[in-house]
Amino acid sequence: MASDASPSPARRTAGASLLLVAALALLADQVSKHWVQDHFRFSDEFASPQIVVPDWVSLTYIKNKGAAFGILPNETLLFVLIALVVVGVIVAYFRFLPANRPWLKLSLGLQLGGALGNLIDRLRQGYVVDFVSIKTLPIFNVADSCIVGGVLILAYYLLVAQGSTPMRAPTPAATPPAREQSIVDSR
Repeated sequence: MASDASPSPARRTAGASLLLVAALALLADQVSKHWVQDHFRFSDEFASPQIVVPDWVSLTYIKNKGAAFGILPNETLLFVLIALVVVGVIVAYFRFLPANRPWLKLSLGLQLGGALGNLIDRLRQGYVVDFVSIKTLPIFNVADSCIVGGVLILAYYLLVAQGSTPMRAPTPAATPPAREQSIVDSR
């Protein structure tokens, strides 16, 4: 007798929602990077900043050949391999994700979309386009924001939300059967 290997409707919906979040994150990242590259004059290592909120937020186009904070510059192959591993882990982990965990799907979708966005940059250009500059933070992009946001949601879920779920009463199958009292026991 052959078993039905097709996923349940809940699993298909969960997969679709994860892919939708990842696709939206990837689209927002790539569109914003293309806009920055089309609208900023680039000279030497970075473009002159465009002030958004004085002394707080600006758009500053840079070519980041390293990781976060520009560490390990010119290690494109290493970062491509790391991104491929991250994408693989997210896709593999999804198979074991309960279908009724929307925060986990959102978290993994954001991380997947962000990882793919920066991976595309590295493969296509050899660097990642960064452009958002907020006061003392390093310059970042939409993909970085998605990754960080996804990790924060995941951390919150694992540390707070999951731990606060009330204990469930044991199911009837898990409780031992009640003993019948006999007349002898009642003496």
